[in-house]
Amino acid sequence: MEMEMEVEAAAAASFIEIVEDVAPGYLSYINANTPAFFQVGVPSIKRPFGVHLWPLFNQLVSTISGGKFVPDEFHYVEGETFMSTPFEVAVVIGLYYFIITFGQVVFKNLTAWKLNYPFQLHNLVLTTVSGVLLALLFEQIFPIVVEHGVLYSVCSPNSWYEKVVVIYYLNYLTKYLEFVDTFFLVVKKKKIIFLHAYHHGATALLCYIQLNGETSVSWVPILLNLGVHVIMYWYYFLAARGIRVWWKQWITRFQIIQFILDLIFVYSTTYTFYADKYSREWGIWIPNMGTCYGTPFAASTGCLILSSYLVLFIMFYISIYKKTPAAKKDSKKTK
Repeated sequence: MEMEMEVEAAAAASFIEIVEDVAPGYLSYINANTPAFFQVGVPSIKRPFGVHLWPLFNQLVSTISGGKFVPDEFHYVEGETFMSTPFEVAVVIGLYYFIITFGQVVFKNLTAWKLNYPFQLHNLVLTTVSGVLLALLFEQIFPIVVEHGVLYSVCSPNSWYEKVVVIYYLNYLTKYLEFVDTFFLVVKKKKIIFLHAYHHGATALLCYIQLNGETSVSWVPILLNLGVHVIMYWYYFLAARGIRVWWKQWITRFQIIQFILDLIFVYSTTYTFYADKYSREWGIWIPNMGTCYGTPFAASTGCLILSSYLVLFIMFYISIYKKTPAAKKDSKKTK
């Protein structure tokens, strides 16, 4: 038995040596015969996927948009960039609530629309977009966390730079695309609960505030949210195709876990921001980890909205999945 293990270990070591000898030359050959934006290599801290995703993304988006949107040349400017003014945000969110309120009145006496294929496409698009943005953001943040540490990544102004801002901005725009979730519920004559409508509007507002507040900790809630949305919209896509899955409850659980992790980071960075600020102003030392990059308004708003999400999602989970047997019987009788 020991001899077999030694032989297997020797074979594995030989294989690794061969790969280490051959791989660099093979990869060099590939890179020499492929476009500059598609360069492959062994996965590393700087290139966690083995391929630099950003150049591919930049080339693809630039080509699809006909050069009208080039990620490498994009600069977010508050008040100038599309959907960067309070007026635009207020109008769009206001229209969202008006349409779903008025729409429910209109469809009250109409036959529900099925729209199954458009609904499938909508969810497939969102799960794909979320996955792409998730991979792009991970590629940018992973090297910062590994090389400089978590605290640096959530507090340093160096964690807020053009490439991540492009990702944050595109993520922000998807929040308006997600409004379509509710429009489907309206035309299908499905019940729209407070949590659903509140969450969509508040999240668009939250992303807008954080984008303008330039909070370095933004990558934590955005990365987690994108991960959850990949799973959630994939579930909706499968459900629209009539495919039942066993992990439905885990979607809400993942959302709750997401908000708990969000709040750990957001409250910690907000605390150390204010502790450092008042230590300097009052001339007394308050335990802190140094200042954190971002505006006080963005930090406070983030704490407030994310806290409300956690409370509402826990209440939703309890009401749906943790009913007592008696409550379940009563709910069935009233249906």
